[in-house]
Amino acid sequence: MKKHTPCTPNLSRRRFLASLGLGGLGLVLPSASHAAKSLADEELVTLHDLTKCVGCGACVDACREANAHKFPEPVRPFPPMFPASVKVEDWSTKRQIIDRLTPYNWLYIQSAHGQFQGQRFDIHIPRRCMHCQNPPCANLCPWGAAAREKNGVVRIDPEICLGGAKCKTVCPWAIPMRQTGVGLYLKLMPRYGGNGVMYKCDRCYDRLAKGQKPACVEACPYGVQEIGPRSDIVAKAHALARNIDGYIYGETENGGTNSLYVSPVPFDILDAAVTAGPGKPDLAKAPDKMADETRMAYAALFAPVAGIIAGALRLGSRLSGGDDADETDDTPKRPPDAGTPDDEHKGTWS
Repeated sequence: MKKHTPCTPNLSRRRFLASLGLGGLGLVLPSASHAAKSLADEELVTLHDLTKCVGCGACVDACREANAHKFPEPVRPFPPMFPASVKVEDWSTKRQIIDRLTPYNWLYIQSAHGQFQGQRFDIHIPRRCMHCQNPPCANLCPWGAAAREKNGVVRIDPEICLGGAKCKTVCPWAIPMRQTGVGLYLKLMPRYGGNGVMYKCDRCYDRLAKGQKPACVEACPYGVQEIGPRSDIVAKAHALARNIDGYIYGETENGGTNSLYVSPVPFDILDAAVTAGPGKPDLAKAPDKMADETRMAYAALFAPVAGIIAGALRLGSRLSGGDDADETDDTPKRPPDAGTPDDEHKGTWS
């Protein structure tokens, strides 16, 4: 069976934290070795069988419908930012876009076309947050707005996110997307204190809490996706890869993720065949970003502070009335200085 070779850091997390004298403080970062003590405690993993996906878009539609109540409703006019180089990112007038990730589209179908071993291939790949086992977005968010839950879901709390985009910067796939004019920054220092809220797939955490499957998994008519405990799904991914003489992506990328893809075509070939760019993640090998000693030290030392900040921001958000301000303007107006987020795309499902 073929799969990508895992990235092996020169210095282990345990040894590095021990060298800082932090080993006994309970600040060891999460890793695959600590993932599952029992089946009930295991992370949930999604398996994507790319031999089955036809690119119909049912998962995209289901995601948008199930999560519409979480989408941002920005307040206008947007506060002018300081410095002026900080640009507005407004996707609220482009909600119909589905051929990339946006704050209103957390899942899209990425297609790759080409030839492998003399045969033409057309591979369709549902792309969204990978839900990393040791997510740099959660470890390095200075406000504690991003967090990894016990079941492996990585999500951003819109009540306390200030839109600083650190999560996007450190994500190997630049997944989170920002919407200006929404969130807590409007009630703090709107000119200096942020630029909106970051959005991405939260794996339908509210549906999971009710014992339901994520909307994309449930809606797929071809059984492309399957979700379950990590040990079961990893075993199934390896079995599937053996059966089709295929390749696995996501098991070792960025130190391990809870989204696994199995393809009959090598992922380096798929990576060369897909259109990557803003809102369109690549399929390149992704070394473990949290293996970097500087990032590990920052996360270990700053995590308690970030937790305190997150608690204070959450309290401030509740005292200020949550997101009520987002609903004060019933007649949205596009501000004259609104920038174009990333680049323009107007894809729609036929």
